[in-house]
Amino acid sequence: MDGHQTISAAAPAAASPGASKRRRSRRGIGMTAEQNGAAFLFLSPWILGVVCLTLGPILASLYLSFTTYDLFNAPVWAGLENYRRLLFEDPRYVQAVKVTFTYVFLSVPLKLAFALAVAVMLNRGLSGLGLYRGIYYLPSLLGGSVAVAIMWRQIFSYDGLINQILLWFGIDGPSWISNPDYALYTLVSLAVWQFGSPMIIFLAGLKQIPQDLYDAAAVDGAGPVTKFVRITLPLLTPIILFNFIMQMIGAFQAFTPSFIISNGTGGPADSTLFYTLYLYEQGFTNFQMGYASAMAWVLVGIIATATAIAFMSARYWVHYGDER
Repeated sequence: MDGHQTISAAAPAAASPGASKRRRSRRGIGMTAEQNGAAFLFLSPWILGVVCLTLGPILASLYLSFTTYDLFNAPVWAGLENYRRLLFEDPRYVQAVKVTFTYVFLSVPLKLAFALAVAVMLNRGLSGLGLYRGIYYLPSLLGGSVAVAIMWRQIFSYDGLINQILLWFGIDGPSWISNPDYALYTLVSLAVWQFGSPMIIFLAGLKQIPQDLYDAAAVDGAGPVTKFVRITLPLLTPIILFNFIMQMIGAFQAFTPSFIISNGTGGPADSTLFYTLYLYEQGFTNFQMGYASAMAWVLVGIIATATAIAFMSARYWVHYGDER
């Protein structure tokens, strides 16, 4: 009996450590909940900003894309009328799509090629690398500004810097921005001039390539071109993909250069009528906000489709270091 009493008396004592652990865990959960509450309190301004300034306008524009809305009267439900009109009845919309796709197909590859070439040159261990890097990156900081677009318009005007240089060789150049055959290419050249951002990213990628690979290739008799094609390009393909997607999205959204150089008209002869410029014109000049909202959502679909195609194609040409 005494033994049974001893065991029964010891049982609560043996159970007490587990109970104390449960109590500590409950206290820990309570502290975690308090910490989560504090975190949500500090995040609440950002959450409110996302809901009110981002998610709210996005949903509102989606609704307005199915309405007739002029900013002054209440929206009137129109169903798919805006989408039918822009796809089948608006020749200027078709022209804006053509101009924008031409701009993207020309500017993005040229910018990336130029950026990669400069990055390879700077990766050769030049003295004063930081200075060169800052100089080449400067156009990317200023390239989207109104002041630079105005400067670009002056450079390519009839009496601008380009034609002054051509006169030294006896060539009477045209007014580049007033000629529909050349106007879009001035905007492409402006985009290529802003190569600093992808150049910095390429340069960072080049720094990560082990020198041992180049040394081993040199022992095997590989020249500079072979090293670039067989080593540099394959190892840079993830960065090329990243730069391509980012620059492509930015090119589809380009607005300021076209607006400034064409004085907001997309001229001459709609040769610089970017998609975003025509969207702005419909929404804030013609006050067809429902129609402009439909254009915006089609642009979202175009960018999403182009990005998805880029990612799907990556399996065939992008190589990662951990692949076997």
